[in-house]
Amino acid sequence: MRLKLLATIAGVGLFSVLISAQNPKQIQVFASILDGTGAPAKTVEAGDLRLTENGATATVTKVEPVNWPVKLQILLDNGAGLGSQNVQHLKNGVKALLEAMPENLEVTMVSTAPQPRFLTKPTTDRAAMQKGLDLLAPDTGVGRFVESLNEATQRIEKDKGDYFPVIISVGTTAGDANVRDNDINQLNKRLEARPTTVHVIIFNNGSGSASGGANQTQVGISVTKYTGGKFENINAPTRIAPLLSEWGKEVATMVERQSHQFRVTADRPSGASGAIGNISMGAKSPLALAGLSFDGRLR
Repeated sequence: MRLKLLATIAGVGLFSVLISAQNPKQIQVFASILDGTGAPAKTVEAGDLRLTENGATATVTKVEPVNWPVKLQILLDNGAGLGSQNVQHLKNGVKALLEAMPENLEVTMVSTAPQPRFLTKPTTDRAAMQKGLDLLAPDTGVGRFVESLNEATQRIEKDKGDYFPVIISVGTTAGDANVRDNDINQLNKRLEARPTTVHVIIFNNGSGSASGGANQTQVGISVTKYTGGKFENINAPTRIAPLLSEWGKEVATMVERQSHQFRVTADRPSGASGAIGNISMGAKSPLALAGLSFDGRLR
C-alpha cells in the first residue's frame, strides 16, 4: 500500500491509499485522526468523514475505535562486527531509546551474537529492561541478523492478540555470509501476514565479512522499504547512540498515534466493482487526518 498526503483544503485533511485487496461491496481502512489540540481524537462519527474511491463518493457506515497496543522488539548485534570497544555506544543508545518510550510499552530485547538470545523477554517493567541491557556483553562471534529477524517475526506470528508490532534491529556488516532463500521467503511471508514496522541500523566498523555486509544491507533495505520503516547505514560508532535516541522519540510519537486509530467501513460507490482503487479520505474541522492505511501500520 502507498500512503500519500494529497492536500489540506479548508481545514479538511486528505490522504490517499492505493488498495489492491478484492472486496466487491465494502471498503475498510484504518485512520489516524487528531482532534483540534493535535492529540488522537477520542470520538469520531461517520458524518465527520468523507471517503472516496477513484474520486467517487463512498458511504461511511461504521467508525470503530481501535486502541491496540504497540509491542517493540529490539535486536542488538553484540558480536565481532560491533567490536567490544563499541558496546557502550550501543548500550547508551538503547537506554536513550527506552527512555523515550511510553511507560506501558511492552519491550523484548535480544542479543544476536553468537546466536539470538533473550536479554529481556516481553515485559513492561523498566527495571527488567535495564537489567537485561546490563547483560549485553561483547562476543567474539558474529551477529545473526537474518536469523534474529526471522525469530522476531515468528514470535509475532505466534502472538495472536490484537496489537501493532515494531522491530528495531541494530546489525553490522559481519556475519550472514550465507543466507538461504528459504529464510528470506519465510521472513517475507510473516511480514506480509502480520503487518510489522521494521527499522534497521547497519554499522560497518571496517572488518566486514565474507559477504562484505551485502546480505545484511540488502535484507535491511528490503524489509524497511516493505514495512515503511527507517534504514541507516553508518560507519562511526559514535553515531549509534544519537541515532537510536532520535528514533526513540520518533517511534514514541508513532506509538501514541498508532495505538489510537479508527477502523472505517464504507459502502463502495454505486457501480464500483473489482479491485478497490485509489481511496481518499477527509475529516471535518477541527478533526485532522494524520494517517490512512489498509493494515493499520503508520508510515
